[in-house]
Amino acid sequence: MALAMDQRESRVSSPSGLKARYLDICAEVQQDVNPYIENVVQQVESSAGALYEGFTLTLSGNSLLFPVQRLTDDDIVVLVRLLHQSSFITGLDLRYNNLSNCGAELIAKLLLETNTLSDLNLMCNDIGSNGAEWLAKALQLNRSLKHLRMNGNKIGNKGGMHFATMLQLNKTLESLDLGDCDLGIQSLIGLATVLNHNKSLKAINVGRPLVYTLQEEMTVHMANMLQVNQSLQELHLTKMGMKDFGVQQLCEQLVKNKTLRFLDLRCNQISCDGAKFLAELLKHNTPLKILDLASNRIGDDGLVYISEALRYLNDQLIALSVTRNSITGIGLVAFANTLKSNTTLRNVYIWGNDLDEPACSEFANLLKVGRLKPNQTDVSPYWIDGRVYLAELAHGLQMFYYWIPQYGEQDEAACNASKVLLMEPQSSSSQINTEDVIETSSTEGGHSSGSTSAGSLHLLTN
Repeated sequence: MALAMDQRESRVSSPSGLKARYLDICAEVQQDVNPYIENVVQQVESSAGALYEGFTLTLSGNSLLFPVQRLTDDDIVVLVRLLHQSSFITGLDLRYNNLSNCGAELIAKLLLETNTLSDLNLMCNDIGSNGAEWLAKALQLNRSLKHLRMNGNKIGNKGGMHFATMLQLNKTLESLDLGDCDLGIQSLIGLATVLNHNKSLKAINVGRPLVYTLQEEMTVHMANMLQVNQSLQELHLTKMGMKDFGVQQLCEQLVKNKTLRFLDLRCNQISCDGAKFLAELLKHNTPLKILDLASNRIGDDGLVYISEALRYLNDQLIALSVTRNSITGIGLVAFANTLKSNTTLRNVYIWGNDLDEPACSEFANLLKVGRLKPNQTDVSPYWIDGRVYLAELAHGLQMFYYWIPQYGEQDEAACNASKVLLMEPQSSSSQINTEDVIETSSTEGGHSSGSTSAGSLHLLTN
């Protein structure tokens, strides 16, 4: 598939006439008009007065607002020509479409020939290792892209190695999402090795690799990297098969790390012993702000260890998720008592555990007295025949990572709290009222054909 671009084409800094340009390009390359793209560019053009720097063109294939005809590589031929002429578009969201390696090649050429895109979301397409190679090679030279989301594309171990090579040369990329990309142990070790020296990347997701070893070599390499790296702020190690030994390795090195703010260990095999290592880490009062332990098996003993560490020895952690961890009322009551002493921890998520009557009573009281805010937890009390129960709320650190809600705001901060928390100033996070931030943010978000760029993997909610 070839794409000829005239380097002398004039670039347009306004959306005026965007639909007409799209239709002209379709006619020029003899490509059928995609009604979804036509509808979106029409909306962009009609909202020209409200556009501002950092505009993202959203053409996601899972949109619930429009009848969607998912984009193919042929549509990308036209779209790339259109973007080549439109300097006001700095973000492109193409998640959940039918793009293959050919489409990735076209986007790579766009990255080589322009320097306007700062955000690119290619989540859950059909891009393989060859497409990853094109994109990685383009990023070796590109100096504008800051956020790239590739999760859900099966680029494999080979594709992961291409991105590791790219990070040796690229000095502008700030967040990279390679979750659910079928990475292998070689590419994981390669990425960890490169991050020993890379000083620009602030967030990375390497979750759910395909690893056929019980030795946890990749966790050891990630831990050693954290001892050296002083720029990474966000690390996602979900579905790694990590056990207590891996957690021990991470914690021993994180004691020396002064920059990591978000550690995501969801969906691993961490038991109470691993939670004990994490508790020792928290006692060192490191800059860690957000800890996600959802879907592990720390149990009552594990939560008690963490609660003891948080009671008096840590004033940095502001968000903790222990959902679905086989915890009963014993651990939850101990945790609730800790929240009465610790005034820094604000966002707490406990759903999916054994919420017996004492646990329900304690958390209902925390909500009643205002220690927990409704937008900062995932439970809400209700009473039947004089007994208190807890109902689930659709709130969490990153609820809308792979899907969007059928109603409400896609970027509502109560559902994607980690995104808001990471935007807080490091020096004054404990004095900020997150509920106020959440209420402000949720009024600004929404399903639209354009949005502002996000500065983290919540990108990576981007």
